[in-house]
Amino acid sequence: MNDEAERSLFAAPVMAEQERMVEAILFATAEPVTVAELVSRLPLGCDPAEALAHLRRRYEGRGVRVVKVGDAWAFRTAPDLGHLMQKETVETRKLSRAAIETLAIIAYHQPCTRAEIEEIRGVAVSRGTVDQLLEMEWIRFGRRRMTPGRPITFVVTEPFLDHFGLESARDLPGLKELRAAGLLDNRALPGGLTEPDPDEGEDVAGQSELFED
Repeated sequence: MNDEAERSLFAAPVMAEQERMVEAILFATAEPVTVAELVSRLPLGCDPAEALAHLRRRYEGRGVRVVKVGDAWAFRTAPDLGHLMQKETVETRKLSRAAIETLAIIAYHQPCTRAEIEEIRGVAVSRGTVDQLLEMEWIRFGRRRMTPGRPITFVVTEPFLDHFGLESARDLPGLKELRAAGLLDNRALPGGLTEPDPDEGEDVAGQSELFED
């Protein structure tokens, strides 16, 4: 077998075919798929990252789109058509105020420890509150802090980002957006935190840059 024939035998499919393969995998998989997972499933020599870029452009303006969820990719309904997917359901389990506050603190301040959550909220965090968020898979354990006692930290998960249509925690809305949507009033934030001065280059009172608008 000559060199040209050998190269042809082991050549990767053309990009259009790679795009079709990635499309089929995303369509058939319930959970978001990482580029590494695509590499392991596609023929040798394929470039799933480039195929994803082509696929994402092709679905722009369509009823569904290709979105990035953390480090993974998935098909999701276009945001402006989400109301068509809604249906009346019985909510069997709702988050308590404590759980909502705890989740918000973790999302905006991650990674953070239980002590840091309690300092911001001003009250103790019950084990049940953390367990509920862990069971929902909206938070997970992060790395331990290299401080006395090496406390465990908490961070939000890809299912959390996926549920709210976020690519990363950096896409969380700022305080102005939350207030404009009626989701936050003008009272002081938990723990006496205040909205950062837009002219300040540094984080305020330990707040993450995610609070910046």
